[in-house]
Amino acid sequence: MTAEARAENIGAAHSPLAKLVVDSIRNRILTGKYAPGERLVEAHLSAELGVSRMPVREALRVLATDGFVIIEPRRGASVALYTPEQIREFVEVRATLEGLNAKLAAKRHDPQEIRKLEEILAAGSRIAEKADWAQLHEANNNFHEALAEVAANSTLRDMVRSLRERTAVIFAPHSRKRAKQNWEEHAAIVRAVVAGDGELASLLAARHVYNASEAIAQQADGAQDSGASVDSTPGKTGT
Repeated sequence: MTAEARAENIGAAHSPLAKLVVDSIRNRILTGKYAPGERLVEAHLSAELGVSRMPVREALRVLATDGFVIIEPRRGASVALYTPEQIREFVEVRATLEGLNAKLAAKRHDPQEIRKLEEILAAGSRIAEKADWAQLHEANNNFHEALAEVAANSTLRDMVRSLRERTAVIFAPHSRKRAKQNWEEHAAIVRAVVAGDGELASLLAARHVYNASEAIAQQADGAQDSGASVDSTPGKTGT
């Protein structure tokens, strides 16, 4: 058995099986291995992951609750595919909450947490133009989690995290193209937080979300003008 095959067979792992299956399927969705709208057949997933169908079925239910998967009668499960109206709603809510998160971070201004945030910012900025999608995704999550720690509001943190995970399916295909711009925008947010300027930090954080949304719209418009389809596989295009 090859190293790759051993890595794929999570049925042989020792961590709680249900969590492993959920994490594995979620990661495949976020990295584009399973594309938006693609059917997720229990038997195929079971064979691919090296587990029985029961944990796969439970994992799909969890992922449906989290917004990654849609389960429909007679059709079964498929990767979530959002309409333009749903994307607009996600963006509006996430921009508002990200703005509040940054504003609180500037207000609370914990020096120790800010140092951690600056370290994560520096690390993310270094890899922005050369990292693969998985590294960019992890670095981006680390940044937003660190910013939430500075804001010190656990309720808001959980809400923003949930929205960030759900919108990752939308934004992921563009992460590579926007990588440098993303981290420049992160840096501007951090400068406002360090300066204690809550209004500016809020404005920049909200604008950061809208900028990513506009990149999606521009790519879609460009594809329509050229008659080409938009490739939504993370790592092939990017944000």
